[in-house]
Amino acid sequence: MIVFPNAKINIGLFVTEKRPDGFHNLETVFYPIGLSDILEIVKAEGPSGRCDFYSTGIDVGCEAEKNLIVKAYRILDTDYHLPAVKVYLHKVIPFGAGLGGGSSDAAFMLGALNKFFDLSLGMEQLEEYAVRLGSDCAFFIRNKPAFASGKGEQLEGMELSLKDYRLVLIKPSFGISTQEAYAGIVPHPAKFDLHQLNVLKPEQWKDKVCNDFEKSVFAGYPQLAVLKQQLYDAGAVYASMTGSGSALYGLFLRDKEINIVCPDCFVWQED
Repeated sequence: MIVFPNAKINIGLFVTEKRPDGFHNLETVFYPIGLSDILEIVKAEGPSGRCDFYSTGIDVGCEAEKNLIVKAYRILDTDYHLPAVKVYLHKVIPFGAGLGGGSSDAAFMLGALNKFFDLSLGMEQLEEYAVRLGSDCAFFIRNKPAFASGKGEQLEGMELSLKDYRLVLIKPSFGISTQEAYAGIVPHPAKFDLHQLNVLKPEQWKDKVCNDFEKSVFAGYPQLAVLKQQLYDAGAVYASMTGSGSALYGLFLRDKEINIVCPDCFVWQED
């Protein structure tokens, strides 16, 4: 079985308070985009509970047992004693970018195992497993635009379409860790109700819909502010950093000719 775990962007991101458990509450809108990894699962010889993991593409940079894909297998194996599998990942979505690539891989692994072994798990059950793997993993189970709150695990589906716009993504050569990004955050109430996002056109988002991480992250990495301005200079109607960075995206009208040159950057454009 082959699946294609896709990335997401954050449209607006407000860090509203620090929780007693040390985490933060936030408000954001998750929106799926077409940039994707490739994940294949095949049956293997061996005892139940064996998961052999192989990867190509971008180096995943950790031991197999620490990878969220393998952790997803382990969670389901605990309850369902899964047969042995071989898992192949071709990694395309950059790390340290705010694109949710690792979370997407984990969620798609849960969904693929559910179908591959006929576990008959519903969406809500899969979401419960996904939340145990990471705060934004549950989003990728339904993989539809959603308003997210809490740590990112409390999801409300929302009607939002960017089909009339072309998305351009820029990821510089460096990544930003979540810990580093949160170090500069001062929580505050949301400045805009993101439930109302679809009432406005993206052309009206610029002065209302912001990402709280930009202030501190741009201070430490001023080249990100330059890249964001470059998107606007190229004709974007809206541009923002996604998640805690370091990737940025711009939304362009479909008939707009886009010419962006970013040496040493990963650049991806939606069809």
